[in-house]
Amino acid sequence: MQKYLQNTFAKQLNKASFAYFSHSGHASKKPPVRVAITGAAGQIGYSLIFRIASGEMLGPNQPVILHLIDLPFAMAALNGVVMEIQDCAFPLVKGIVATDNQAVGFKNVDYALLVGAKPRGPGMERGDLLKDNGKIFTETGKHINEHASRDIKVVVVGNPCNTNCLILANQIKDIPKENFTAMTRLDHNRAQHQLADKLGVHTTDIRRIAIFGNHSPTMVPYIDQMTAKNHKATVDQQWVSQTFIPTVQQRGAEIIKARKLSSAASAGNAAMNHITTWVNGTAEGDFTSMAIPSDGSYGVPKGLIFSFPVSVKNGKYSIVQGLPISPFYQGLLDKTIKELVDERNAVDHLLK
Repeated sequence: MQKYLQNTFAKQLNKASFAYFSHSGHASKKPPVRVAITGAAGQIGYSLIFRIASGEMLGPNQPVILHLIDLPFAMAALNGVVMEIQDCAFPLVKGIVATDNQAVGFKNVDYALLVGAKPRGPGMERGDLLKDNGKIFTETGKHINEHASRDIKVVVVGNPCNTNCLILANQIKDIPKENFTAMTRLDHNRAQHQLADKLGVHTTDIRRIAIFGNHSPTMVPYIDQMTAKNHKATVDQQWVSQTFIPTVQQRGAEIIKARKLSSAASAGNAAMNHITTWVNGTAEGDFTSMAIPSDGSYGVPKGLIFSFPVSVKNGKYSIVQGLPISPFYQGLLDKTIKELVDERNAVDHLLK
């Protein structure tokens, strides 16, 4: 009976969501784009939705149709989120689709922020987590391939995001693989703050830093080409190895320890940053961090979803080549490469 009621409610909500369209007098003549968020009723989704609806991610003149996707048990909560969006009367929101049906949720979607994933529970091995999330992202990949825009831009947020993205992209037959990325912008932002604080400058003054590798404690915050206020900047190597890198690598765990909850707001912010930069580009001479399909650069095996320094222009990213890699950084790179290869091997049966 409970399952029947959930399914009935979901169907009613889907009908209602399609019926809601903004009738504001907003002057933008741009056609709306469709933005999907999975796990939309969760903490990160909640931190994202209202900022996207306000135009913070795609700009103040870009109307959006929100595609909010979650599991059947979360539909009641998602209905509450829909009501809040309606009550905000956002001029840019031209429609809302709220659903637990991925075929509906990804229909004609232009951007997808894949937040929903099974979290790691107490005592759970990483291999078990990969296995459980493998099922989720296999199914999601099939629906995106069948229903989404051929030009969709996807960022995987749900962890372990690199390998979840690898599984997802493996299901894609009709959309370019380079349209599927995973998020290391949160780690990039964390590194940017730590460096700005150390040097006594603003975060916007820190440029030419990057995250290499996996979104995990093996990630490699790279700063050998860092500038601050457009000038070459250096910090003490002991501080880098003993304080800076461990702080960036362990920041998520520290936040959980402090607030007893995960870093939902900063993760949501980074997911938006990832898409905004992908759309608008990087500043001349600067680069950002995105986990993307490896082309073999920096000795990374082809096909791994690996975070690289990338420059972005006209909606296309490219790996920044030729950055000097010291023996210190090479040792760190070898470790994160091995971890991602091991993860790929653990899900090899899903990649056939």
